[in-house]
Amino acid sequence: MSAHPEFLELIGPELKLLLPELDEKARRLALGAVARAAGDGGIGAVARLTGASWQTAADGAAEPGSGQVAPAGRVRRPGAGRKKLAETGPGLLPALLALVEDSSRGDPGSPLVWTARSVKHLPDELTAQGHACSPQTAWRLLREQGFSTQSDAKVAEGRQHPDRDAQFRYIAAQAQEHLAAGQPVISVDAEKKEQAGEYARAGREWRPKGSPVQVRGHSFADRDGGHAIPYGIYDVGAGTGSVNAGTDHNTAALAVGSVRRWWRLAGKDAYPDAERLLVTCDAGGSGGWRNRGWKAGLAELAQETGLQITCCLSRPAPPSGTRSSTGCSPGSPWAGAAGR
Repeated sequence: MSAHPEFLELIGPELKLLLPELDEKARRLALGAVARAAGDGGIGAVARLTGASWQTAADGAAEPGSGQVAPAGRVRRPGAGRKKLAETGPGLLPALLALVEDSSRGDPGSPLVWTARSVKHLPDELTAQGHACSPQTAWRLLREQGFSTQSDAKVAEGRQHPDRDAQFRYIAAQAQEHLAAGQPVISVDAEKKEQAGEYARAGREWRPKGSPVQVRGHSFADRDGGHAIPYGIYDVGAGTGSVNAGTDHNTAALAVGSVRRWWRLAGKDAYPDAERLLVTCDAGGSGGWRNRGWKAGLAELAQETGLQITCCLSRPAPPSGTRSSTGCSPGSPWAGAAGR
């Protein structure tokens, strides 16, 4: 006995209108109900009529009488549906972890590690090894294994000089001695050069809603435009800071001029009885230990102000045999000084 043709002819158009409005569970049960009502061969006839899978129609026909209907809130029985690739292919996960092992980073003691490889490229390598995998599957498996994508973190230091700790202790002692005596201590450093003009900047500022500052669409260098070099000075004793902006290059003249400007505008009033000034900075760029202009400029400033100026550089002393004038290691500070 074949499926009832007249019944299928009548129900077919209605079923095609109804199925798109149903979820997976209701669609499966509707196909099964029609297949049972059509008689023998109804499962195949319904599948051909609607374009649905034969297995879906068969499951829908068998489910109501099997006692294994999907519970409320679920569209499938527990354990039903296509198995995950990691389950059907047990070698997929080990192969994926082997690919990212050489590029994974992070704290070994942390439950979260991260990888520099792209999930767009990992599936191609896995497929070449015989493991079917999509980018979505690779992403899901990596997340399940505690991986995440992150940017680099600047935490690794270079070669450590054996006297580095002693040097910083010396600098700290110098700063404490100056502060205890009521003498100024400043820390100086130049920041990254910035374009001056209508260019986009990182960060946010309070503005009326819907009226952001209008800037250029691209940050290409403008020959006619300028740039600014922020040079920061932090007054350790007062806990205050100031920034002097240069418009040329990060030179010793900018560094010394910034210190001079701070002293004239703030330092001499904050420390009217000062006799000494301690300047701490790193040993590169405009305040580097090789920069003669920096040393000569501080000596000139000492002559102008009558201050004894000592500069401590926070960097290991160069290897023996290298010409150096930093000497800001225990026992040998260098300074530009002048009497009143």
